[in-house]
Amino acid sequence: CELCVCDLANLLKMSESAVSHQFRVLKGARLVSYRKEGRNVYYKLADHHISNLYQEVAAHLDCSKN
Repeated sequence: CELCVCDLANLLKMSESAVSHQFRVLKGARLVSYRKEGRNVYYKLADHHISNLYQEVAAHLDCSKN
């Protein structure tokens, strides 16, 4: 799944500039990949390993709430 910066900004209730800045950091760490389409930039997790890692962290955090 990929989302454009404008959609991510709306979901996170942040400015597009702030989202772009954070995703540049993630891109530099090779955690996300991107593509440009016109003026829009679309981001997605870099690969299935990152997705699996995210799911494991989310599950761990969910278990620690109980």
